[in-house]
Amino acid sequence: MERGFRNGRGNVSAFCTLLLALLFAWVPVSKTTITCRSCQIFDKWSGRELLVRMDSAVYPATGSARKVGGQNGDGSAALFNSPGAETGQDDTDGENRVRMRNTDMLCSNKAAGSENNLESAHDEAKLSNTSRVSSQGALTGSVPVDLKHRVRRAARGPLSRIERPLPVFGKGSARAPRRVPRSDLRWNRDDRRPATSRQEELKLTSSTFALTGDSAHNQAMVHWSGQNSSVILMLTKLYDFNLGSVTESSLWRSTDYGTTYEKLNEKVGVKTILSYLYVSPNNKRKIMLLTDPEVESSLLISSDEGATYQKYRLNFYILSLLFHPEQEDWILAYSHDQKLYSSVEFGRRWQLVHERVAPNRFYWSKLGLDKEPGLIHLETSISETQALYVTCKVQNCTDANKGKPFPGYIDANSLVVQDEYVFVQVSTGGRPIYYVSSRRDVFTPMKLPKYTLPKVLHVIGTDENRVVAAVQEWNQNDTYNLYVSESGGVYYTLALENVMSSMGPEGNVMIDLYEVAGIKGMFLANKKINNEVKTYITYNKGRDWRLLQAPSADLRGNGIHCILPYCSLHLHLHVSANPYTSGNIASRESAPGIIVASGSIGSELTSTNVSMFITSDAGNTWRQIFDEEYSVLYLDQGGALVAIRHTPLPIRHLWLSFDEGRVWNKYSFTSSPLFVDGVLGEPGEETLIMTIFGHVSHRSEWQLVKIDFRSIFNRRCMESDYVQWNLHDQGEHCLMGVKRVYRKLKATARCVMGKTYSVTMISDHCACTESDFECDYGFERRSDGKCTPAFWFSPSTMSRSCTTEHTFLNSTGYRKVVSNNCTGGVIEQYTARRQVCPSQAPRGLHLVTSEGKLAASLANNVTFLVFLEEGDGSRTSITVDFGDGNAFTYSNVSSIEDGIKHIYKNVGIYRVSAVAENSLGSESALLFLHVTCQLESIHLSAPFVAVKNKEVNLTVVLWPSQVGTVTYIWWFGNNSEPVITLEGSVAFTFSREGINVVTVQVSAGSNILQDRKTIAVHEYFRSHLLAFSSNLDDHNPDVAEWRLDVSRVIKNSMMQATGVSPEQLLVTVLPGLPTAAEFFLLPDKQVTEGKPDKTAAYLDQLSELVLSALNQNLVQFTLRPGVQITVYAAHLSAAPLVDTSENHSGSAMLMLLSVVVAGLAVFLIYKFKRKIPGLHVYAAMQDEKEQEMIQSPVSPTDSTPSCSSQRELLTSLEPLDPEPSTQVIECIKPHPHVKFSSDLPTYMDV
Repeated sequence: MERGFRNGRGNVSAFCTLLLALLFAWVPVSKTTITCRSCQIFDKWSGRELLVRMDSAVYPATGSARKVGGQNGDGSAALFNSPGAETGQDDTDGENRVRMRNTDMLCSNKAAGSENNLESAHDEAKLSNTSRVSSQGALTGSVPVDLKHRVRRAARGPLSRIERPLPVFGKGSARAPRRVPRSDLRWNRDDRRPATSRQEELKLTSSTFALTGDSAHNQAMVHWSGQNSSVILMLTKLYDFNLGSVTESSLWRSTDYGTTYEKLNEKVGVKTILSYLYVSPNNKRKIMLLTDPEVESSLLISSDEGATYQKYRLNFYILSLLFHPEQEDWILAYSHDQKLYSSVEFGRRWQLVHERVAPNRFYWSKLGLDKEPGLIHLETSISETQALYVTCKVQNCTDANKGKPFPGYIDANSLVVQDEYVFVQVSTGGRPIYYVSSRRDVFTPMKLPKYTLPKVLHVIGTDENRVVAAVQEWNQNDTYNLYVSESGGVYYTLALENVMSSMGPEGNVMIDLYEVAGIKGMFLANKKINNEVKTYITYNKGRDWRLLQAPSADLRGNGIHCILPYCSLHLHLHVSANPYTSGNIASRESAPGIIVASGSIGSELTSTNVSMFITSDAGNTWRQIFDEEYSVLYLDQGGALVAIRHTPLPIRHLWLSFDEGRVWNKYSFTSSPLFVDGVLGEPGEETLIMTIFGHVSHRSEWQLVKIDFRSIFNRRCMESDYVQWNLHDQGEHCLMGVKRVYRKLKATARCVMGKTYSVTMISDHCACTESDFECDYGFERRSDGKCTPAFWFSPSTMSRSCTTEHTFLNSTGYRKVVSNNCTGGVIEQYTARRQVCPSQAPRGLHLVTSEGKLAASLANNVTFLVFLEEGDGSRTSITVDFGDGNAFTYSNVSSIEDGIKHIYKNVGIYRVSAVAENSLGSESALLFLHVTCQLESIHLSAPFVAVKNKEVNLTVVLWPSQVGTVTYIWWFGNNSEPVITLEGSVAFTFSREGINVVTVQVSAGSNILQDRKTIAVHEYFRSHLLAFSSNLDDHNPDVAEWRLDVSRVIKNSMMQATGVSPEQLLVTVLPGLPTAAEFFLLPDKQVTEGKPDKTAAYLDQLSELVLSALNQNLVQFTLRPGVQITVYAAHLSAAPLVDTSENHSGSAMLMLLSVVVAGLAVFLIYKFKRKIPGLHVYAAMQDEKEQEMIQSPVSPTDSTPSCSSQRELLTSLEPLDPEPSTQVIECIKPHPHVKFSSDLPTYMDV
C-alpha cells in the first residue's frame, strides 16, 4: 500500500506546526446522521508536502480510534461511509490530506531548548519520550491521501503522507507560519560537533540518497510493498496550489531497500505528468499510475512492481478507486460527473455501471453474505434529499438485474455497508428513522432507548457481530453517548455517556474513543464529567469502566502523590489520520499490552505539561518516559521501540529501547543534521530497515536516509528469551470470559524476533459471573449494579415475536456481552428463557406506509406495513380496507410480514383502516393517505376587458385536472396581501378603471406554479365578435403565443382601415376552432370625460364605423406569402358583462349570450361528468382547448365552503395514532371584493 509525506521547507515555526499536526490522529465524523468507522479525512492545507506511499496488508500504526465518518466532498451531510469499510481494505482517500493540528504550545517553549541538553538528560535517566510524528511521521504501508484541494477517495490501498511546509520566503498559498526567535533556529551543538566527546557515540548503519533535480517538487508518494520485496517506488511532483494541478513529476524506483534510486521518467514518457499512484491490495506487484487530468486523462499499468508500464487512455476523469477485496483485477472507478465505472482487467478496459451514484456510497459484495462476488451495493441519487439503495452485477447492471433491498426512498448520503450490516436512514416528519439489515436480511428500525432522540448517529464499529454507535442526543453539544447492540444490530443499550468530541478544520467530528490493538474488548475513552475530561478504560467492551492509575514516580524518580478518584492519569486519544504516522497514542497487534501515549496527571486532561507514558501490562500500571513529545515506532514486531524527537529543528539522533521503554539509548543516524519530514518502515514492521525522509535546508533536494538496525542485534531470539504474561484487570484474570496468557520477550533479551514471530496466546474459559452480562434493551443499571426496567419500558413488549412465532425469549433484564466466552456459572440465571406465547387479545396495532409518509403517487405501488406490539399473531386475522372499495383479510400476521401492496387509480384522500381480531378481542388502526399526481401546468382564465364595479369570474385550469389537495394564492392589482382559497374559481370586483394585473399561484404538494393575466377595466365600452376567412383555421396551432401575435396584426389592420386610435381599440383572439376573436371599443377620455350622455353616442358612432369597414371587407392581413386573411363582423357579441346603453341596458343581447354559454356548460358537464364518492374526486383528462373552458377543478358544484369543511380537508395526521390529531385552522376571511364562485368565466384571454 502506499504512503504519503509532505516535504516541508518552511520556517521553523511552520515546520513545528506541521509536526504537531501529523501527530494528532483524529477520528473523522461527518455531520450526517449515520457514518461509519472507515471514512476519510480531508484537508486543504497548501504548502510543500511529501506524500509517502507504502503497501501493507496490516496497519502498523496504532490500535484503532473509532472513526465516525467524514464530510462529503460537497459538504453534504448524512450517513458517511468509505466504501472500503465493506472490503476490509485501507479506507484512507487517495487524495485525502493528513489532518494537521496547530498546537503552538507544544512547539514554542519546548522547541527552544537545545537537543543536546534534552538528550543528555535522557542519557542520565536512561529514558526517552515517545510522541507524535508531525513532520517526522512514521509510515509503514500504503494509504491514498489527498494531493489536491478536490476531494478524492483512495483506491483502497493507496496512500498516506507526511507534509513539510513552504519556507517563509517561498511562493504558494501556504499559511503564514509563526515567527520563531533566531536562537530557536540554531542547531544543537551536539549535532554540530563530531562524536569525540565524553563517550563514544553510538551509530547506526545508514546510507543517504538525494533525489537530484526534484528540489522544486513539493509532494511525493511512496510505495513499498514489503513481503520480502526490496522494491520501493516513489512519485514526486510539483503541485501548483494556485492552478490547482500538477505541473511536474518524477518517478523513482529502488531495488535495494532504498539504498539507491533510478529515475524512470523516460520509461513512462518524458512529457507525461503523473498525479497518483495506486497498488492492488491483493497483488503488490500490480501498480497503477494516473496522469494529471488537466493535461491528459490516462493511466499507466505495471505488473512487475513498476519495472515496465503500458499506457491506456481514459474517456473520464477518475476521482476515486475501489479495489475488490479478493479479485486482484476488479476495480470500481468513480468519476467527476457522478458516474461509476468498472474494470475486470485492472484498468485496461472500463464499462459504465451506473449514473447519478452518490460519492463514497458504493461497495463491493462480501463473500459469504452476498449471493455472488460480482455484486455492487450502490446509492443512486434521486434528488438533493432522496436516494435509492440498489444492488446490481458489476458487468450487467441493467434495470432487469437491479435489486432494491430497501423498499422506497432513503435519505441522500445515508447508505452504509459495513461487514455484515447495512444501514440506511429515512426522515419522516423532520425526524430520522435508522434502519439496519443484518446478514443481508430484511431491514428493521434500530431500537435505541425510547427517549434518546438523536440529533446525529454515527456507526463507529461493526466488528465481532455487534454494532457500536455514537449518538449525539437532543441535549448534547460537544459530547456523544456510546451505545452497543446485540448481534442483530437492532436493540441498543448505553455503554458510556458524554464521550468527548471535537471539530476538525474541515468540520469533521473527532470522538475520543480508542480500541487497543492486540487485546480484545479493551477500549480507552475520554469522558466529560462536570466540565472536566477524564480518561476511562474498559476490558469488557464497555460493560465496566474505571479511571487510570497514575504512575507512582516521575521521569526522575520523584514520587507522585495521586489518589483515585480525585487524581488519575489522562491520555490524549487522537490517533494519526495516517495509519503509518505516530499519533498521541499507539499500540500494536504484535505487541499486546504495550501502549504508548501522551497525556497528563491530575483531576482532568489538559493540553499543558504534556508528558509521554507507557504501559507494558495493558493499562494496569503506567510509567512516565518523557516530559515532552517524541514519535515512537515499533521495530521487529514490537521487540524494539524507536523514538524520534518531535521538533522543528534539524536532528541527527534517535533513541532505541529493547525493554519495553524502560531504558533508552541514543544513536546517530546521519552525520549532518536533517529536517525530518517522515519515517517509513517496511510494511508490517517485521524487518529492521527504515527510511527517514527529510531535507538539509529549505532549498535542498529530498534526502532519503536508509537505516539498517540489524547491526545492533547480535542474535536471533530463542525460546528461552520469552516469558509468559497473564492479562488481567487489577488482578482479575477472567476477562471476556477467558483467562489469557501471552508470550512476550524478556526485558533483558536483546535479540531479533524476525518475520516468523507470531503472538502466542493460551486461553482458558471461565465460569460466567454477573460481570459477563450487560443490561438488556429497555433495562438500566442502578447504583447497586442490578438491571431494572426503565420507566418507559414494559418487559411484556419483548414478547412481540409472538406475533409471528409460537414462542418468545423472556428477558431476564440481562444479555451476555457479545464475544464473551464464559461458560457455566450463572449463565442459566441471566440468560433469556424461551417460553410459549400466551393467549391474549391483539394490542398495539400499527398501520404505516413503508416510507413512513402520508402521501403516495397515483398509479404507483403503495406498501402498507401492519404489525402488532403484542398478541398471538398466528391466531389473529388482519383485515385491511384501502378506502377505495377494496378490502382484504389475512389469516395471520406472519403472512403480511413483507407488507401489503396496493395501487390507487384515482387521486384523493383515502381512509385506510386495519383491524386485528382473534377470539379474545380486537384492535384497529387508521391512516389517511393522500394520493396525488404531479401538477404539470396551470392556466388562468380571465376576461380581456371588465366593467368597473361589476363582478368578474376568474378560474384556474389545472393540468392534469386532478392532482390532490390544492391551494390557490391570488394577488389582485396593487394589493400586497394575497387571497388564499381552496377553490379554483373566484369572483372579483374592480373598483378602478385602467389596467389591472391578476396573479395566481397554485400549490400542490411541494410543487408551485404561477400564471398572470392583464385585465382592462372600463365603465363604458362596446364589443363585437369577429370571424375570419376559413383558410385561417388551417394555420391556427391554437397556442397562446400565436393568438397574441395574430391579435396584434388584426388590431393594426383595423386601425389602418378605420383610423381608430390604438388607445380606443383592443383585440383578442379566442382559443379553440373555428378561429374567432373579439374587439373592444373604448371611449375617448378627452371627448367624454364627465359626460355620460355623450359616451354612449360616441361609442355607437365608433362601432358603426368599425362594423362598416368590416362589412366592406376592408380589414385584411397577410398571414404568410400567399395566405390572405379577411376579417368579418360576426352576428353576435359575446360580451354579456357589457351594457350597451347609458343605463347599462342591453338585456336582449345579454340574454342571448347567456343561453349560448349555458348550453356550452351543459354540454361540457354532460360530456365530462364527474363522480364524487366520499372524499375522492375523479375527472377525465381534457385537451388544452377544453381545459380553458372548464370550471373549477376542485369542485364543480360547491358554493362557499364552511369553516368546518375546510378544517376537515386540512386535518394533520400522525402516522401511528389510531385517530387523527386535528390542528385547528382558522378560516380565511374573504376579501371585500372577492367571493367564491364556480361559474364559468365570461371571457378567456390567451
